[in-house]
Amino acid sequence: MVYTMRDVGRLAGVSASTVSRVLNNTHYISDETRKRVHEVVESVNYYKNVHARRLSTGRSDLFGLVISEIASPYFSEVIRGFQAAAWDRGLDVLLLNTEYIPARTQAIIRKLIESDVRGVAIMTSSIDNKVTSDLKDAGIGVVFSNSCRADTLVSSVSIDYSKGIAQAIEHVANLQHRRAAVIGGPEGNLTAANIKHALVRGLTKRGMTPFPITNSDYRVDAGASAVREILAAKEMPTVIFCGSDLIAMGAMNALEEAGVRVPEDISILGIDNISFAFLARPPLTTINVPREQLGMKAFAALEKMLQLKRHKGAEYTLETELVVRQSTGTARQGKLRTFNR
Repeated sequence: MVYTMRDVGRLAGVSASTVSRVLNNTHYISDETRKRVHEVVESVNYYKNVHARRLSTGRSDLFGLVISEIASPYFSEVIRGFQAAAWDRGLDVLLLNTEYIPARTQAIIRKLIESDVRGVAIMTSSIDNKVTSDLKDAGIGVVFSNSCRADTLVSSVSIDYSKGIAQAIEHVANLQHRRAAVIGGPEGNLTAANIKHALVRGLTKRGMTPFPITNSDYRVDAGASAVREILAAKEMPTVIFCGSDLIAMGAMNALEEAGVRVPEDISILGIDNISFAFLARPPLTTINVPREQLGMKAFAALEKMLQLKRHKGAEYTLETELVVRQSTGTARQGKLRTFNR
């Protein structure tokens, strides 16, 4: 037998509207009533009819989350934070990923609009801020994860890398490093470009003008390829700054294969502090990006914006911080002479 909300109310001795308020957590209900309704829901195996509720209220319970790559360990905590915040409100999440393919943008925007999402968090810089026009025209609130100006139905949650980068540069300077290299993230990626420029500026200011400076995709194998180019340079760095932990772990693997020790010969730093970073050998020194907090803040920004009468957006910032582990050590003295290319 398929039970309706009215059946649940009858069995619990309350109205169907009270059952709705309990299940959607929209109004204050006494603990006793709430417990009784949940007991009936569980006993009859009742499921909410989302489509019926949408028709009756004229409002979707669905929020969108757009990321770059679902397999990336960077985004797993973003998803967890966003989804947890949504589910705490009795709301659902539609997850979409770009796979860094620009041509997917229009298909994703269409899917969001056709799915009647109430709001969407675009947590990837592979989708330009200009896409907001179609979403705004559909009355959909948008939160971006990069710097953009707040507007009606538009908010942003930015990661401020400056503190973590400054701490990282100070850390290696105190370890007497004078020759640095930088492996930035993918070319054309706005966040990667900003991080690389901040690293180059900061290192130059401390007298460690980086060389060589190269780019890499956010993959272990790409990081390994990039570091092989550095090993081929005439003068070897004593420290390498990497645009992500995946790049850094690929670099460490390639260095090990070449007979180069980390950190005795070359120190390595990453960015993100993914869950695998402390499992690397040696454990990776990295800049922590609060990704779960990013997901939670993105949902909170959407919810607050949509509750305001004029749907005015706002700008939020999350800070980064250096996490020191064993992949950084005192700079070696002299040139690195023996390694396998």
